[in-house]
Amino acid sequence: MRRKDDGKEKSIKEAVIKLILQQGFHGTSISKIAKEAGVSPATVYVYYENKEVMLQDIYIEYSEEIFDYLLSRLSDDMDGHQLIEILTRGYYTYIQEHGEIFHFVDQFSNCPALSSQCSSLKGINNFNVLLENMKEKRVIKNFKNDNLIAIIFYPIKSIAIKQCIGEVEQVQLLEEMITIIQDALLI
Repeated sequence: MRRKDDGKEKSIKEAVIKLILQQGFHGTSISKIAKEAGVSPATVYVYYENKEVMLQDIYIEYSEEIFDYLLSRLSDDMDGHQLIEILTRGYYTYIQEHGEIFHFVDQFSNCPALSSQCSSLKGINNFNVLLENMKEKRVIKNFKNDNLIAIIFYPIKSIAIKQCIGEVEQVQLLEEMITIIQDALLI
């Protein structure tokens, strides 16, 4: 059996994301991925059993990366205002700096085949624990976690991906949205 090479694996992941975003799931084949990554199709199969497993593994890896990115910016001594500001700014920054990865994860986040994996994701579980702790401490309102996540992240995504406005206006919208979210969720 051939050895795995981190550089080849990274090239394959980058090719998958690029092609899926450009051509969609059905338009992306193992041979196209291999060509884009500069490897043979056989090399792709060294890393992934098939296209479905590949997408699932890459989705899970990058979903976890987003949660890790956000949660790593938090500390126990933050108050509610700081926590919401750090989470929202962090999410906005992640989308700006890692647009292709974000769009890939976002595209597959509603995929029924991947939804069964949600409960096993460490990042979302850690985020749910954070929200429960904040509710127990009476920092945020006692809403369902799915609604809290929607209120915290969906408006930020909407601002970050808005392409018809300039960066200055995006930042102004972000500032206002942080205040709106804080006012809506904090006790």
